[in-house]
Amino acid sequence: MTEGNFVDYIKIFASSGKGGKGSVHLHREKFITKGGPDGGDGGRGGHVIVRGNKNMWTLFHLKFKKHFKAAHGGDGGKSRSTGKDGEDIYVDVPLGTIVRDSETQDIIFEITEDAQEKILVEGGMGGRGNWHFKSSTNQTPRYAQPGIQGQEGWFQMELKILADVGLVGFPNAGKSTLLSVITAAKPKIANYAFTTLKPNLGIVEYRNYQSFVMADIPGIIEGASEGKGLGHRFLRHIERNSTLLFLIPADSDHLAKEYEILLNELKKHNPELLDKQRLLAISKSDMLDHELKEELEKEVPKGVPYLFISSIAQTGLTELKDELWKMLN
Repeated sequence: MTEGNFVDYIKIFASSGKGGKGSVHLHREKFITKGGPDGGDGGRGGHVIVRGNKNMWTLFHLKFKKHFKAAHGGDGGKSRSTGKDGEDIYVDVPLGTIVRDSETQDIIFEITEDAQEKILVEGGMGGRGNWHFKSSTNQTPRYAQPGIQGQEGWFQMELKILADVGLVGFPNAGKSTLLSVITAAKPKIANYAFTTLKPNLGIVEYRNYQSFVMADIPGIIEGASEGKGLGHRFLRHIERNSTLLFLIPADSDHLAKEYEILLNELKKHNPELLDKQRLLAISKSDMLDHELKEELEKEVPKGVPYLFISSIAQTGLTELKDELWKMLN
């Protein structure tokens, strides 16, 4: 998927159908001149329903279709026949989509499972026909209920990527290169900061046809949790990853300090992120000899599992997959 096709934020307008009118009808047939009221109920208006689709990875399909209007319910008929329900409209979204009210910013619901359905706006109820209003004092009521109006409004959809492993690191740390080497993804790669502007997803093939999903998230800078750089736009994607892979290049000025800055930004955005499993990969290690590796090992923060890798030389990648698989399972 090309970067421009990745859409993780969209606003849509949804309008449900109006309920059908109840019928005012008096039963008439040969030899029965006064059969009493038999007007049927109106049909329900159509709902607008949000549905999870595991084959979708982005909200791009909603970029050019933002208005969804369900059909009105049919009117009631004679012989107590109920009007037809209005046809429901379905809005398919990728798993990990959060739906908010555009005005209040309150979260209405989240879609996390395939084929999961949630009603966004309910169709109006159909009006009751005149046979409901028959009583001992009013044998032939000549009135019925009108249908109830549908609902409408603007809604905000945000996608938080559902990936097993999230890549965390500063711009130009080699995240996109790693993703391109161990998956079939084709992220944009260049030797400057913020090459990646949207999250990229790749499927890592493991042994015995097993696999897991890795997400390359745009680089974090100091102050990202306050909105600097690309700010909250990408930090929210890390929330759904079960394991975080910190990537720090071997030629960084201070390995432990860079790790602390990254950790601190995650903590400021959402303290719960620190509860996730963490693995530190020291990238670009093909430029290191044995002595330099020993020096760098002294800088590694205590209590964090780590390994040396090189995406270009393709060293340490099998060990990396093994370690990630062990952590995920």
